[in-house]
This record gives sequence, C-alpha cells and structure tokens, in this order.
Amino acid sequence: MPGVASSSHWLRPTQLTCGDVHLDREANVRCLGKGRKERHTPLEPSTVAALRDWLAERGSNPDTPLFCTRQGRPLSPDAIQARLTKYHGIAARNCPSLAAKKISPHTLRHSTAMSLLHAGVDIAVLALWLGHESTKSTQAYIHADMKLKEQALARMTPAGVPAGRYAPPSDPLLAFLESL
Repeated sequence: MPGVASSSHWLRPTQLTCGDVHLDREANVRCLGKGRKERHTPLEPSTVAALRDWLAERGSNPDTPLFCTRQGRPLSPDAIQARLTKYHGIAARNCPSLAAKKISPHTLRHSTAMSLLHAGVDIAVLALWLGHESTKSTQAYIHADMKLKEQALARMTPAGVPAGRYAPPSDPLLAFLESL
C-alpha cells in the first residue's frame, strides 16, 4: 500500500502521501494509527473537491508528500500548528469569539467527532473512524454538550408538556435570596 508502509508514517499523520488519498466513490484517506492499525477516514464531498484540485496542482505521484514545504519535504507538526495559528488569527478578525479559543489539530479532530455525532453518526462508527479500540476512548471526544442534552430531554418530555427549559414559579423566598 503506498505511503502506509513507511516506518514513521504511523506516528506522524503529517507524513501522508498522495497515494494515501483515494477519491473514488468511497473517498477516504488511509493511514496507520496507534498500534499500527490501518485507518480509513471518509472524506466529505467538499474535501474531495479540494483534494482533487490540490492533487491536480501538486501532481499525484503516489510516493510524494500530500502536504509539503516549498522544498518538497513533508510538513512538520510545528508547521501545521503555525498554519493553524495564522488562519486562526485571520478568522478571529471576522469572528471575534474565536480569539479566545485554542485551536490545534487535536481540537479539529474533536470538533469533527462532535459534528459527526450531531449529524447522527453512531458512536461505534466514530470509534472506528477515530481509530479507537473501544467506544470508551471515543467518549472523551464526544462528551455530551448542551445541545445534545437538550435534544435528549426533548425526547423525554411527556405528551402534553411543553418542551423547553424549566422556569421555577416566582417565589418570595427565592426573590429575597437573589436580592442579597
């Protein structure tokens, strides 16, 4: 398998080669994860389109790095982080709430897992895509956020009870305590 056989490939996803990208009907990127387990990560149509353009520009020699420096060497993890930091700053100018957020390749992985969970992807499938041995490892990525909690509560609302957040009735004692 192109790219997968490299001894350092399983430790550094930055070492992906053009041969690791498959843009056919079931588009995916293939790499080895921890424990030298082969992982096939599916790609969204917009990512497939971007990669098609990139490979047309870059050339698609299966042994060349997918993402590289000007000298043709694979990007280092530090180079990836530097690019994320640069574009994080640019994005924060247009969306100031991003300025306080920490962005890293790992947080992008987490965000992708959460996005897939919100789209209805089963946790067992997520565990496979993330390369986890069990769904217990995946729990760290998909901790229940407020949106998921509200969706779960909405499904549990008894018939005839309006959905929404609980609001306690006005209570003189609570009013007094809140005034302190």
